[in-house]
Amino acid sequence: MFLSHILTTLTRTLLEAPPLQTTQAYLDPGSGSFILQLLLAALVGGLFIVRSYWKKIKEFFRKLFSRGGSDGKE
Repeated sequence: MFLSHILTTLTRTLLEAPPLQTTQAYLDPGSGSFILQLLLAALVGGLFIVRSYWKKIKEFFRKLFSRGGSDGKE
């Protein structure tokens, strides 16, 4: 549900964005480092989420590919 909301918002934002025009923009080092910081924070946040749910992910695949009993424990 939450992921669906994010994807819908992102799609609307991209589709409703004004058309690209030639502009005379300046990207100073402060803006560049801010963008880099945002990208690194997103990467670290994603890794944290995977780490937080790692046991559940492992358990899911263990149950999916198990050959033993119906409970997935061998």
